[in-house]
Amino acid sequence: MQNIIKVEKHAELLKPAYKKEQSFRRQIVNKYQLLLLLLPALIYILIFHYVPLYGIQIAFKQYLSVKGIMGSPWVGFRNFETFFHSDSFMLVIKNTIGITLYSLVAGFPLPILLAILLHNLPGVAFRKTVQLIVYAPHFLSVVVIVGMLNVMLQPDYGVVNNLLKIIGLNPVFFMAKAEYFKSIFVWSGIWQNMGFSSVIYLAALASVDPTLYEAAKVDGATRLQRMLYIDLPSIMPTAVILLILHSGQLLNVGFEKVYLMQNAVNLSTSEVISTYVYRVGILKGTFEFGAAVGLFNSLVSAFILIMVNQLVKKLNSTSLF
Repeated sequence: MQNIIKVEKHAELLKPAYKKEQSFRRQIVNKYQLLLLLLPALIYILIFHYVPLYGIQIAFKQYLSVKGIMGSPWVGFRNFETFFHSDSFMLVIKNTIGITLYSLVAGFPLPILLAILLHNLPGVAFRKTVQLIVYAPHFLSVVVIVGMLNVMLQPDYGVVNNLLKIIGLNPVFFMAKAEYFKSIFVWSGIWQNMGFSSVIYLAALASVDPTLYEAAKVDGATRLQRMLYIDLPSIMPTAVILLILHSGQLLNVGFEKVYLMQNAVNLSTSEVISTYVYRVGILKGTFEFGAAVGLFNSLVSAFILIMVNQLVKKLNSTSLF
């Protein structure tokens, strides 16, 4: 009799798990169309993002093309040690972090400000016109942007130097001055992407309850006060998430634009991890060294992302995970 009671109690305990499993299976059957729609994206991610992880082992080998990845001899952390003890290590780390921090400090608040201003512009037609103007640069390719910079900053006929001549100053060859590289790179990137980056904040502002604005108007709040006490707090959770994501890109600077703007004169401030990997790892054929530098970059970025997320989680209830 006691054994029967124990079996019944055990069966009662298993019922919630069984029901949960049945419910999960039922959801799969009922929503199979959505899963099929998701399937191509999952296959793409699997093929192009997870399968290539097989090649990470090259960072720990002395790669020989005739032997392939599996046949190449293991060298442990020698490739990483070569990077850490190289003369360029501190230079590329300093330049990479310097550019990303500069971009973060200068560029992160501006899309928030732009989104709030666009949200409060009077007139739908005027607002859409302004949005079209500020969004347009995002759709220009990096090659076009760098070409525009070269023409505008050209010392002989560039627009900027012509303005300097008008006010009595000597022309400056900006692209050949190492000290100007970071500012040119960062502010041209802000001009190009600020409008498009504000879209996500505009979406957050669109979800704000209109009654909050009506109550604020009844209480006599000015437009500036509504921006500060309604708009800004409403988009702060979104801003925190994006800030965490940006922190994970601390060692990632876009290769294309840096490489196109780079020359022998400004190399001291323009050499970053991505261009260093291309120059040393690919052009010189030391693929294992380039893989080691890239793996180091990814691991440090992931560590920074996790630490910043945990810090924000302690200070604020909003976090990435």
